[in-house]
Amino acid sequence: MQYLKSSSQWRSVLQLLKYTESHSAMKPLMCGDLYHRRYFHRTSVHFAIVPFKLSDIGEGITEVTVKEWFVKVGDKVAQFDNVCEVQSDKASVTITSRYDGVISKLHYEVDDIAKVGLPLVDIDVEATEVGESSGSDSSDSGRDSDSSANTSQSFTSNAKALATPAVRRIAGEHKVEISKVKGSGKSGRVMKEDILAYIAGKQVSSSSPPSSQAQPSTSQRAPVPAFMGADRTVPISGYMKTMVKTMTAANAVPHFVYSDEIDVGPLIEMRLKMKKSAETRSIKLTYMPFFLKAVSLALTEFPMLNASVNSECTEVTYKARHNIGFAMDTTNGLIVPNIKDVQSLKIFDIAQESNRIIEAGRNGTLAPKDITGGTFSLSNIGSIGGTYMKPVLLVPEVAIGALGRFQKLPRFGKSGAVEEANIVNVSWAADHRVIDGATVAKFSNVFKELIENPVELVVQ
Repeated sequence: MQYLKSSSQWRSVLQLLKYTESHSAMKPLMCGDLYHRRYFHRTSVHFAIVPFKLSDIGEGITEVTVKEWFVKVGDKVAQFDNVCEVQSDKASVTITSRYDGVISKLHYEVDDIAKVGLPLVDIDVEATEVGESSGSDSSDSGRDSDSSANTSQSFTSNAKALATPAVRRIAGEHKVEISKVKGSGKSGRVMKEDILAYIAGKQVSSSSPPSSQAQPSTSQRAPVPAFMGADRTVPISGYMKTMVKTMTAANAVPHFVYSDEIDVGPLIEMRLKMKKSAETRSIKLTYMPFFLKAVSLALTEFPMLNASVNSECTEVTYKARHNIGFAMDTTNGLIVPNIKDVQSLKIFDIAQESNRIIEAGRNGTLAPKDITGGTFSLSNIGSIGGTYMKPVLLVPEVAIGALGRFQKLPRFGKSGAVEEANIVNVSWAADHRVIDGATVAKFSNVFKELIENPVELVVQ
């Protein structure tokens, strides 16, 4: 298959035709010494190389970090094929192609910062629109074979190993080709442990001595190995970059902390009664859905805590929806996804949505909508450890809560005798520019009453 790609080639063909018509001894392109008859046609070429620009991801994001390329120069792509994976301050996103064509240029290397509105790659889309010639040239089959080989090679090179960005970073730091590591996670996902085991296996095989070598005597002290570590400096990006922005903004807001303790004994009994019913629905029921529902009911009575203020603190916006966030510790860092419209959800509904978000957070597949639009936040730091915590505001939210771990402590019962009690400490932080201590204390009392009488959470 031959192509006439330029206007100069077409002019040469036309001149040849005119020349053969003016000489009777020659027939136009039909001479006996020509072995093949060729027919030419062409269509108009609209574009040669199209710059594929990074579109607006939303939420005010202006730049992203390129985490992985799924294509290289020379690869063929079709519409909706994966091109690369990028990470913003809030989430990881896979970019797909909008064109059919061939990759002619990558504008960024891995870990480079890509700007919204600027080209990511250049795609040659002319191959599907240029004029072509059809014939029986013996070299055509060879080119078809090469094309098939290239397609197969592109498909092989584009195969993506399932892994989170954090795992890929570990693999990159140790120069491990992640596609060679067998994943032990769901659907073959490569986990951190798989990378470390792969590295350890290579080190053992490379450092094991020959069997004929004499082993050192146990009476001899082994020499202390020289320390080979080195400091390294890396740019702040991803979720850590978001934390820098939010905590810097929070430090400029004067806020106070109010703390109290709650008897969670009745809550523990209520959860045990509902746990079997949740399992029949394939729902993992933790204590967090009860806490989130209690927060939502308390916010209904004190809407000032479910609000936000503008940057000049001249306007307060009372939020109608209760989009309550909860802090998660992931391999990528601390994130605060939120459950939308808690005021309209039942305990099992909250638990089901919480399970989905936690699973997505562990796999690094949280969508931007999962981590934006929050109106109030609650940190369950007690699931990791710790009794008390001073939470920091997640601006522009005006309030946040934090729960410690459950403890069995001696307390005076209703009869006046010392009894064993299940206690959890709760702390609330609020923007002191618009919220006073009395409002937070009343809010906390409603929350405490609901947790110590959890039947109200189920009824409402």
